Amino acid sequence: MEKAGRGRYFEDFAVGQVLRHAVPRTVSGGDVALYTALYGGRFGVQSSDAFARAIGYERSPVDDLLVFHIVFARTVGDISLNAVANLGYGECRFRAPVFVGDTLAASTEIIGLKENSNARTGIVYVRSSGVNQRGQVVLEFVRWVMVQKRDPSVPAPKTVIPDLAPGVAPELLGEGCPVLDIANYDTTLAGSPDRWGDYGVGERIDHFDATTIEEAEHQMATRLYQNTARVHFDALAQKSSRFGRRLVYGGHIISIARALSFNGLANAFHLAAINAGSHVAPCFAGDTITAWSEVLERAELAGRGDIAVLRLRTIAAKDRSCEKFPGRRGDKGYDDGVVLDLDYWVALPR
Repeated sequence: MEKAGRGRYFEDFAVGQVLRHAVPRTVSGGDVALYTALYGGRFGVQSSDAFARAIGYERSPVDDLLVFHIVFARTVGDISLNAVANLGYGECRFRAPVFVGDTLAASTEIIGLKENSNARTGIVYVRSSGVNQRGQVVLEFVRWVMVQKRDPSVPAPKTVIPDLAPGVAPELLGEGCPVLDIANYDTTLAGSPDRWGDYGVGERIDHFDATTIEEAEHQMATRLYQNTARVHFDALAQKSSRFGRRLVYGGHIISIARALSFNGLANAFHLAAINAGSHVAPCFAGDTITAWSEVLERAELAGRGDIAVLRLRTIAAKDRSCEKFPGRRGDKGYDDGVVLDLDYWVALPR
């Protein structure tokens, strides 16, 4: 009997199947430091214990996207080891802060399947949850991923496409952030005077800065999360792939875009939810990432006088500036260079 696993292929999944993933992960200060070194995020709450304590946290929480990547990576060995590409996200809620010393574990339910017309791949829809050592759900999300078939001649399963919400309702937000003493929120130390009330629906922000993806950095980042998807590491195998080279993990682009967004959204310290996200085009080492954001919606949170939320759409592009706000142009698809289209909620001080 073969002891080394090859991962699941499309025909190995069934709707309703629940998978409990291996390798729980205790988050260390080293993880946080390396994450900062990779992306350079500067949000004050995640950067300073003193800043975080002043407004009511026990200490600095772990960056929300680092939590996402760690939980996501627990699922890779069972879900996407044989993936062609991770296609999108939805219904993602950050439900509790995570701190250094917390241990994260994950499980996943298969909620949909659809074989592609080429009969060589299929789309697998999953709902994953991350819990801490107390069994508290800290994160949940849906994603859909294109997975190879082991044998194209195997009959296709019945198509099941889940009915997903177009976004996370504002009334479901807020639990991932404790009630804060917002009078002690120092906007000078945070890096911007602009609070929630200073942003208007329809406002567009070019984040101006850019980050070039280095081969070593994107692979180090993916290893940091213990994401073992072969498309990111095996250069020999990828020579015969459609692109002929290793793909950058899509979450790496999300983290770059989030870090770039500090310039214009410095007080958007908490990523409360991801409504939808699409990796529009692949990225490779050497690509330079830029980003811009649009305010889609503003919402107050019931019983919360300390924070409120903005719904943002952030577009990341490669090898072009964002001064003309590249994005989707109706039925014509996306402008050249767009690689990420992310719709999400962030919390800001009121």
